[in-house]
Amino acid sequence: MELTILGCNAATPRKNAQTTAQLLEIKGQLILIDCGEGTQIQLRKLGIKFARIQHIFISHLHGDHFYGLIGLISTFRLLGRTADLNVYGPKGIKEIISLQLKLAKSWTDYNLYFHELESTTSELILDHEKFTVETLPLLHRVYTNGYLFREKEGPRKINKAMIDQYGVDISDMENLKQGKDIRLDDGTLLANSLLTYPPDSPKSYAFCSDTAFKPDLSDLVAGVSCLYHEATFLDLHKELAQKTKHSTAAEAAQIAASAQVGHLILGHFSSRYPDLNDFIVQANKYFKNVSLAEDGKNFVF
Repeated sequence: MELTILGCNAATPRKNAQTTAQLLEIKGQLILIDCGEGTQIQLRKLGIKFARIQHIFISHLHGDHFYGLIGLISTFRLLGRTADLNVYGPKGIKEIISLQLKLAKSWTDYNLYFHELESTTSELILDHEKFTVETLPLLHRVYTNGYLFREKEGPRKINKAMIDQYGVDISDMENLKQGKDIRLDDGTLLANSLLTYPPDSPKSYAFCSDTAFKPDLSDLVAGVSCLYHEATFLDLHKELAQKTKHSTAAEAAQIAASAQVGHLILGHFSSRYPDLNDFIVQANKYFKNVSLAEDGKNFVF
């Protein structure tokens, strides 16, 4: 998996910090997570081919997480998109986008499918051939979901040395990748484990958007390869975090530690803090493998 941060600032964009949006690549599939204002400009800067994006996941209907969506949908139309586009988000997102398209008389020339979410418990919302997506119910001022992305196990890897040693025909390669044993022309049965290596362990990524501290979230993201968790405030403003239903860096780190994740990325920083390294310092009290989100930054896991 490869994650690219398109924006990670809270509430409003700044000169060098856009609002929330992320691009996740899973086995060649590009997924957009949230779509704050200016997202398509960030995609342009990175040279991303818009047509590759087939799925967009919106966490909630606060502007800094979806105000860029109508612009992106319109640009897809202007670029002559023909491929289907699937948008997942809270109930109401279809009405908002459809009204804007209607009043602008700018209906898309491609199929635009909305998958509206209402459940307050985790549910599987996409079962793709290469990955799955589940919701992560969060605790914010409006209905909000995070998303859990899991790779499906890939094909087994061919052991070329053993293939050559036994003279296995190239026509058997696909069966070997699927885990099947092979019988040679002389009747010898070769175990798949002799001719292949196990596939890479599937990776997983949990995106936890705006939320108050929610300890039971740890159970849903247990053991993920990488966790992104909002950290709008430092401990100095913990009461403000509680009031606005956001989290502190320390609280995000406690979730990561309890869930025993591989890596924690903090983001959605309030503009009131001049030194973001303080987020690392406070998070490290509970969890060590912590990084800060930064516009244009890549994470491979």
